[in-house]
Amino acid sequence: MTLRLILVRHAKSAWGDPLAADHDRALNARGRDAAVRVGRWLAAEGLLPESAQVSSALRTRETWDLIAAQLPRAPEARFVAALYHASPEVMLRSLHKAEGATLLMLGHNPGIAGFAGWLLHRPPQHARFRDYPTCATLVAEFPVDSWAEVAPGTGAALAFVVPRELPEPS
Repeated sequence: MTLRLILVRHAKSAWGDPLAADHDRALNARGRDAAVRVGRWLAAEGLLPESAQVSSALRTRETWDLIAAQLPRAPEARFVAALYHASPEVMLRSLHKAEGATLLMLGHNPGIAGFAGWLLHRPPQHARFRDYPTCATLVAEFPVDSWAEVAPGTGAALAFVVPRELPEPS
């Protein structure tokens, strides 16, 4: 069996309120546009998650809502507090608990960039992979029967995109 991971960094957030807690920052207009682009790309490519693990931060929840709205059928997301600014090790522990053959995991940098690089046998040939900009999305496959079997260095990258490479929402 092969399992597929869609690993998304949250979209661009607003910094307008200096008193707002980091966990409570919302998306800005550019971020909302990027999340819609990614959702439309996933739908067009037939990359449809069966489950979703999303950081509990406002910007990740909003990113998920905008992506999910573009999918023909979106699973109910599981909001995971431990994914808020999680390290690659914490992300792997959360991944090991996943269900479904295709999982979408949505989190933050620097953990998500480290996690993506750690999971793959060979990184994708993309200039932005190492810094994993906002709303960047990796699609990777693992030749395992269970998410609990996923180990570092075992994933194969199928795609890596950043929102500016995708068509603008109409």
